[in-house]
Amino acid sequence: MARRKKLYEGKAKILYEGPEPGTLVQYFKDDATAFNAEKRATIEGKGVLNNRLSEFFMTGLANIGVPTHFIKRLNMREQLIRQVEIIPLEVIVRNFAAGSMAKRLGLEEGMALPRPIIEFSYKDDALGDPLVPEEYVIAFGWATQQDLDDIVALALRVNDFLSGVMYGVGIKLVDFKIEIGRVWDNDFMRLIVADEISPDSCRLWDIETGAHLDKDVFRRDLGSLTDAYTEVARRLGVLPTNVTHATKPTLIN
Repeated sequence: MARRKKLYEGKAKILYEGPEPGTLVQYFKDDATAFNAEKRATIEGKGVLNNRLSEFFMTGLANIGVPTHFIKRLNMREQLIRQVEIIPLEVIVRNFAAGSMAKRLGLEEGMALPRPIIEFSYKDDALGDPLVPEEYVIAFGWATQQDLDDIVALALRVNDFLSGVMYGVGIKLVDFKIEIGRVWDNDFMRLIVADEISPDSCRLWDIETGAHLDKDVFRRDLGSLTDAYTEVARRLGVLPTNVTHATKPTLIN
C-alpha cells in the first residue's frame, strides 16, 4: 500500500489522507492516556478492540437513522471515515453521577440522575477541556442555537441506543462523550456523529457487580484495561464466545 499522508495525530488516533476526496483513514493506537495525558501507557491490543467496537456502535447508529462519519472498517486498526468539520466541543451525556460531576457537586458515585444531563466542554487540551455553558458556545460562534438543538437531539438518540444495547448485555451506561461534525451536501449542512464510540469514551459498569469496564480501570489502577475492553467486546458478540482473559483478542471479520 502506498504511504499515506498523515494529517493529524491525537492521543488515541491518527488521521491519514483518504483514498478519495472527502474521506480519511482513522488509525486506532494502543496508547492510553488519562488526566489530560499526564498519565500515559501503551496497552497492547487496545487499538484493535476500539476499532472494532467503534465500528459496531457506529453501524448500529446508522441502522436506526443516526448519521455518522463511519464508512467501513479497512483492517484490524483502521477505518475509512467521512471527512467532517469538527465542532470544537465534547458533548457529554450523563445518566448517573460519576467522575468529575460527582466530585464537582459532591454526589455519590452511581446515583441515578433525574434525567439524562448533557454538558459541553471546549476541546482544548492546554485548558483541560473546560465545561462551557450554551451561552459561550453561541457567543463565540462554535455553534448556533439551531446547531445546539440538533446536537442535543442527536446525543439523546445515541444515549437511547447505547443504553439499550448495553443493558441487554448486563452493562450500565453511566455516561459517555461524543463529538459532532459538520458535512455539506451541496449547500445543505448536516450534523453527524464523528470521532469514535468505545470504552475510551464511555463509563461502563457491570450491572450486577459494579465492576468498571472502561478507561477508569486505567485511570484508577483497577486492573487490566485490555481485559475490561475484551469483556465488553465479548458480551456484544464482537469476539468469539470462547475468548478468555488469557487469550489475546481475536476479532471476527
